[in-house]
Amino acid sequence: MSDARIEATRTMAATPAAIFEVLRDPEGHVAIDSSGMLQSAEGAPVSAVEESFVVHMDREALGDVPLGHYDVEVVFTKVAEPTEIEWTIHGTITPPLGHVFGYLLEPLENADGGPATKVTSYCDWSDVHPDWLPIFPVIDQKALRATLGVLERTVKRGYPRISLGG
Repeated sequence: MSDARIEATRTMAATPAAIFEVLRDPEGHVAIDSSGMLQSAEGAPVSAVEESFVVHMDREALGDVPLGHYDVEVVFTKVAEPTEIEWTIHGTITPPLGHVFGYLLEPLENADGGPATKVTSYCDWSDVHPDWLPIFPVIDQKALRATLGVLERTVKRGYPRISLGG
């Protein structure tokens, strides 16, 4: 890690493809968010660089900056199915923040011969506009680790079997 990057790693008993499926899906982002900021999302799962979807946010969950409810466009900067995915955030703030979030998915094998994946989650703000450096990191390494735990639970439950309706 550097002064402008945090990361967390966790090994999960799942294939990289199963994990990737959650990470490319708008509702998957909402489902695994440990910060409480992501409220809902609109759009289709991504499969290529420059594809995007919208996430409805609530910054009040962090209690740091009084932005209330707002929308961001999640724009994908790397998509290498099923081993790497990365995105940046475009919103109403100018200049754009310039940070990226991403996941590296390394296939492994469990002791029992079943699938496993070493999952590394990161936030990199090395290209953040200088005006925004004081707010970084927006979330800390503990939040990345917590999101990895929620991601593992989500995959184990058989995502995308998440239903809000009856």
